[in-house]
Amino acid sequence: MTQRDVARELDVSHGSIYRHFSSKAALRDAVTRRWLERVEQPLAGISRRDGPAGERLREWITTLIAVKRDKRRQDPEMFATYYQLAEDATVIVQDHVDELLAQLTAIVHDGVEQGVFAVSDPASGARAVFDATTRFHHPALANEWDDAAIDDHFEAVWALVQTGLRAD
Repeated sequence: MTQRDVARELDVSHGSIYRHFSSKAALRDAVTRRWLERVEQPLAGISRRDGPAGERLREWITTLIAVKRDKRRQDPEMFATYYQLAEDATVIVQDHVDELLAQLTAIVHDGVEQGVFAVSDPASGARAVFDATTRFHHPALANEWDDAAIDDHFEAVWALVQTGLRAD
């Protein structure tokens, strides 16, 4: 990623980029944070929305998967660069994961309230859903997304997730 790429991504001029950031590390952190926030934004709306929690949970997970796949498909080189930046920004990535888990927890909590999910701890249930679906959205596993059967694999995992959450 060049300085011009970073400037364009952050919507600042190339010449003024270091006036906005105290160091190269701060600049990299800002780029990483911005990229991760763009992943979070469409998901936040789903988690806050009213409606059946089961439907919202699936929509949230499939949107997360779609956002990551789209970013990789649109610009594989930039995706790889962002992934590398994120690998070096552990605090920012942990904040991102915490935000994603908070959104998932809200949906699982709603499902418990609606009587469709039977989990004693919505946060633990949310973590289990996130962990179970990691293969389909974690950038470190992006090469697996090229598998022709990846969507079938997701459906199999999703069936297990639903069974595990269900309050029948």
